[in-house]
Amino acid sequence: MGSIPVEPGMVAAVVTHLEMRARPRPAPIPPAPLQLVRWKAPKIDTYRALFRRVGEPWLWFSRLVMSDESLAAIIHDPMVEIYAVADPRGIEVGLLELDFRAMPDCELVFFGLVPQLNGKGHGKWLMAQAKALAWRKGVERFWVHTCTLDSPVALGFYMKAGFVPTRREIETFADPRLAGILPRDCAPHVPLLDQSANA
Repeated sequence: MGSIPVEPGMVAAVVTHLEMRARPRPAPIPPAPLQLVRWKAPKIDTYRALFRRVGEPWLWFSRLVMSDESLAAIIHDPMVEIYAVADPRGIEVGLLELDFRAMPDCELVFFGLVPQLNGKGHGKWLMAQAKALAWRKGVERFWVHTCTLDSPVALGFYMKAGFVPTRREIETFADPRLAGILPRDCAPHVPLLDQSANA
């Protein structure tokens, strides 16, 4: 048994890849006071605002540091489908993103709700929507990856939804809080190791 040191200012996460190889049996979508709104070619700033609102507690930052051109190439691609989750007031409270660019695979790229909605059963509703949208003609594999920076219930949630773990890897990256990409006080479950603060 060994350990791999992580450099100061870096974050390490265990990433688990999961997949579903067969269309699940049809099932009713659980009731929820939410609705999905398809965003076709969303504005960059609007997309990033929702991405940040949903993902900041879990250190999502990948789409915040991309150039506008690189991000637009993804989210404006007709084979990438983006859905905002709206509450009864029409306020965006969640994000669902499906990528069909590598058919016959469909990737569940982003899936999440704002923290205030967690633990209320709305995730089951959103997953039912995701599966209904992903499994269309020509799709043979629906896959997702999650990591130890995510909600502690995420991995079990995906497995309960029918995804099977297939591989695991360690990912390291510069802590986005140290660069000012995300607030220093977000993701308190991931300790901020800032050596400069002790200098």
